Amino acid sequence: MAAHFACTACGKCCHGILPLTVAEALAQAGRFPLAVAFTPVRANSKSFDIAARLGVMLDKKVAVRVMPVAYLPRDAACPALNDDGLCSIHDDKPLRCRAMPFFGWRAEADQADLLRPRPGWACDVSERAPAVYENGKILDRHDYMDERRALEEQSALLRAYAERLLPMAAGLGQSLTALAAKAMGGDVYVGFSTLLRRLKDVDKAAIARAQIPVLADWAGRGDGGYQRDLAGFRAEMERLAAAP
Repeated sequence: MAAHFACTACGKCCHGILPLTVAEALAQAGRFPLAVAFTPVRANSKSFDIAARLGVMLDKKVAVRVMPVAYLPRDAACPALNDDGLCSIHDDKPLRCRAMPFFGWRAEADQADLLRPRPGWACDVSERAPAVYENGKILDRHDYMDERRALEEQSALLRAYAERLLPMAAGLGQSLTALAAKAMGGDVYVGFSTLLRRLKDVDKAAIARAQIPVLADWAGRGDGGYQRDLAGFRAEMERLAAAP
């Protein structure tokens, strides 16, 4: 039986962390507070094989997804979201938004649960909505495949970055191992500057200068941990902006 889905522009999914490609993060440095998310995926998870192929291995039993993200507090609306619930950058919105409700980090056959709206979301999953998924297959695969291709194209870059950072970042590997042991899992966020420094053919100082006021603006929001993160991220961007 086919599953149905349609967006009603309720804007509820446009809150909190937003995964981005590297190119999107650079292009949106003046809009989103940026970070890099490390997400451990256990070997018994359905998405482990993709995480192992496109991410980095922590050990034989844990793979790690590595993604640039718009680092927003959990309940914060996307800064591109208008008051009417519509996206102000709809024609140029990130691939993650275009692929919703499907997720490029998951196999095509492992998408069914993503079609169940979260509490408070107003997605239309009635038979009036278009059929989008049947027998483990996405019926219109264009946006899903665009996201998957982007993940594949940047995987070597992010893997090399993560493999270099993990031994250097105090406690990062331990935190990921601890999260992998928890039933609910979780994410660890590090400053986007750690990735920016490794990017070639990018005006790093210009990106840092674009980020500084965004990080300053968002640093007054969220909880204490979020504010501390952004203060640290901003300090690193200020050092990068001032580098010769």
